[in-house]
Amino acid sequence: MTYPVGLRLTGRRVLVVGGGTVAQRRVPALLDAGARIVLVAPEVTPALDALAAAGRLRWEPREYAEGDVEGAWYVMAATDVPAVNAAVAAAAEAAHTFCARADDGSDASAWTPAVGRHGNLTVAVHADRDPRRASLLRNALVDRLNDGSLDAAPQRGRGPVPGVALVGAGPGDPELITVRGRRLLSQADVVVADRLAPQLLLDELPPHVEVVDASKVPYGRAMAQEAINETLVSRAKAGRFVVRLKGGDPFVFGRGSEELEACLAAGVPVEVVPGVTSAVAVPSSAWIPVTHRGVAHELVVVSGHVAPEDPRSLVDWSALARLKGTLVILMGVERLPAITAALIAHGRAADTPAAVIQEGTTGSQRQVLATLGTVASDALAAGLSHPAICVVGEVVTIGERLTALAAALPVGGARFGNP
Repeated sequence: MTYPVGLRLTGRRVLVVGGGTVAQRRVPALLDAGARIVLVAPEVTPALDALAAAGRLRWEPREYAEGDVEGAWYVMAATDVPAVNAAVAAAAEAAHTFCARADDGSDASAWTPAVGRHGNLTVAVHADRDPRRASLLRNALVDRLNDGSLDAAPQRGRGPVPGVALVGAGPGDPELITVRGRRLLSQADVVVADRLAPQLLLDELPPHVEVVDASKVPYGRAMAQEAINETLVSRAKAGRFVVRLKGGDPFVFGRGSEELEACLAAGVPVEVVPGVTSAVAVPSSAWIPVTHRGVAHELVVVSGHVAPEDPRSLVDWSALARLKGTLVILMGVERLPAITAALIAHGRAADTPAAVIQEGTTGSQRQVLATLGTVASDALAAGLSHPAICVVGEVVTIGERLTALAAALPVGGARFGNP
């Protein structure tokens, strides 16, 4: 039997003997706990070497020596030589220092549990040295915490936590919201949602949660953002925890910074949770890499909500036309004829590969592969509309090649869950 306890290791010396994959797995958690790590090993993995180079730990490139345990609060024996691990464990025992031994738990004074994290909660599972069972139990608990089924009720029982979280919900697939975003959503009293935020996430909310459709906030389109800001501030000041659920990432053409500023100006506690941006995720869902070795060394993301000839446009379309890399245009499907014409007029070749992808990452995803000269008319003929993004660049041909390779395989043999 073991006695479960949490070790406060901040600023305390921890000795790790061994520089292989076991040490690589254990060291980050020790660093996260604030431990002052001394790593003794003739060689280490590249990841451990990088931590040493960054000053995160002290690496002594040598064999274990008598006396290394002295002054350590905790010891980990993680070499692939049982005799060395046994010597480390014996020295730790003599020094009255707890030691975890990677190769033989029966000869260790401490066992490392299967650990999972959920916000400020830590789940640690011991299963009598059955690591597979411990991992399965850990995963089950963390999954329930992440989907809100285990943590939502206790959080609500504590009463509302006034404040605002600006949460990026990802490009469309509800499973692409971050773990932190889903956890905060499960704790919300009020959710102010964009129409581009995955709507299935709203279906998971309990009945008591107030859902405010940001696209239907009153006062008209000109005042919509000010009204959204006021909604966030007023609900938070009324003692409620508000999640502003935004499609993609809050700070990528999402006005998240404006909402953050409004909350700060009103003295409302606020948190920003980054999201998966459609600028990268949607092309990926169509197997179009936005960069590719030897093909594209640059990526430019631009808003197409204002036409090139519009005096309000802040985009230098002539400069974009001279680039050789990948151009991703968001919110531009309605103005695609004017955008493609401007790029061609300023020098981008009309036969440059291009694609339009509608409702990317979802089961309704549709796409058109064409050229810069034809993509606007091809997208119109295919009936593609908002929400959609356009990708311009040679990387589109990489996507075509990958799709063709997948099509040549047996049905279901390559695409897994991709649309």
